[in-house]
Amino acid sequence: MKSTFQGLETARRALYTQQTALHVTGHNIANANTPGYSRQRVNFSQTTPFPGVGFNRPDIPGQVGTGVQAGSIQRTRESFLDMQYRGETSKFGYWETRSIALEKMEDIMNEPTEDGIANTLDRFWTALQDLSVHPEDSGARSVVRQRGMALADTFNYTADSLMAIQRDLKVQSNATTNEINSLTRQINNLNKQIAAIEPHGYLPNDLYDQRDLLVDQLSKLVNIKVEPVRSGGQALEIAEGRYTVKLIDENGRDLGVTLVDGTRLTNNDVKVEYDQNSGLVSQILVGPAGFDDNALSGVVAFNFEDFNAIGKLVADIEAHGYLAKDGSEQGVYPKMLRDLDTMVVTFVEEFNRVHHEGWNLNDVKDGAKGDPIDFFTFAGFTPTAGNPKGAATSLRVSDEIVNELDNIAASIPTSIADSNRGFAGDGSNALALANVKDAMLNFGGTTTTVQSFYQGVIGEMAVSGNEAERMMKNTDTLRLSVDQRRESISGVSLDEEMTNLIQFQHAYNAAARTITLVDEMLDTIINRMGTVGR
Repeated sequence: MKSTFQGLETARRALYTQQTALHVTGHNIANANTPGYSRQRVNFSQTTPFPGVGFNRPDIPGQVGTGVQAGSIQRTRESFLDMQYRGETSKFGYWETRSIALEKMEDIMNEPTEDGIANTLDRFWTALQDLSVHPEDSGARSVVRQRGMALADTFNYTADSLMAIQRDLKVQSNATTNEINSLTRQINNLNKQIAAIEPHGYLPNDLYDQRDLLVDQLSKLVNIKVEPVRSGGQALEIAEGRYTVKLIDENGRDLGVTLVDGTRLTNNDVKVEYDQNSGLVSQILVGPAGFDDNALSGVVAFNFEDFNAIGKLVADIEAHGYLAKDGSEQGVYPKMLRDLDTMVVTFVEEFNRVHHEGWNLNDVKDGAKGDPIDFFTFAGFTPTAGNPKGAATSLRVSDEIVNELDNIAASIPTSIADSNRGFAGDGSNALALANVKDAMLNFGGTTTTVQSFYQGVIGEMAVSGNEAERMMKNTDTLRLSVDQRRESISGVSLDEEMTNLIQFQHAYNAAARTITLVDEMLDTIINRMGTVGR
């Protein structure tokens, strides 16, 4: 038999359910500008109808509905778009960082400008050509010396500036690993909180949002994939569970490293180790949170060439430099420094060789050629073609040339008739020195001229910079496109929420009116029945 008060109970349930929907809508509106917030909705469901299933039942036509309830409050989120967004974000993080590193290099190389290496070289060749016309002129000799010193200073400044940026990139790499470790700790802490709430049948939507925001930030630093792990207990089917976060390569293959373990509720740290001699990255370690350099248990060591989790960290290390498996020094800045060192060593060896063949004014005065004098030298050590490292930073004009202009060898014997002697008015060797710019030299396996080699170095840098900038824009466009689609699903639309407010408000008012109507019906039954004939 149905209850007299059934309509009152049905209206009461509708009242509370619509009120819950209004509260959730207000929560959405309040967080319309909150980063990472996902729109929430109330999942309405019918309450159990009357009567229940059984052999004995009241004599009624069929089951009668008993109202509505707020089954759950669920956030609106599309996991597939999250996966796409994080994949594009990791690529964007890589190309953005690489583009910035190359842009800084272009600023230092400063080509083509009046103060770049190319123009400084041109002025040096011009000074030598002027000396070949006026070999006895002290002014012309002074210009050659000053142009040589300016060339050495330009190489020094360029190499030193590149090394300064390289040191900054090392600091940046360490900062990136610290950020990775901080994010994984925070994600693990949120996993623990979610694991304590979900088994009781609740949906911690705000914790889900905080965790996804952290995962989005982590995806810019390294390439990751997320695997949900159910919390168990009385967790709802729509509960999102705990996150296991793993490193993957650019093709989506698992690298065998877990940053956050959603099953054990632990996280691992990432550390970058540097070679003591070269200062470049020797390996990347992933191990239990807080592990030290002496820890072995649970620590996975990667050579950088095997660490393909593309993102900001990889770009930082590529720019700073790393040791390859064969022990060679690789990376954006190490390559540029190596090219400059190779250029300097090859150029200086050829220039000094030609200078040794000439006669300086002191040789002319003495009537005999003295010991060969280097025009250029290196401070502290002598790099070679096989090991040119440090040549650009240590290039100097030799003390013999700095202290005495007469030591510049401008002349050269031209025939036996000259008694194999140089003459003060002969500038043949100065012209030969100027022609070094057109000599075909071997620059580490590449045969070309000095300026052509340098143009190739600058051209390669420019191409790499343009590629990085183009890829950064492309990946950013794709990332923003996916993010727009994601926001269209999970973002808060104030227009839509205002429509919901009106909808739920009318439903609330209707439920209240139903209660008033049932109250009037009950008043008739309780207070007015049985009064006829009195």
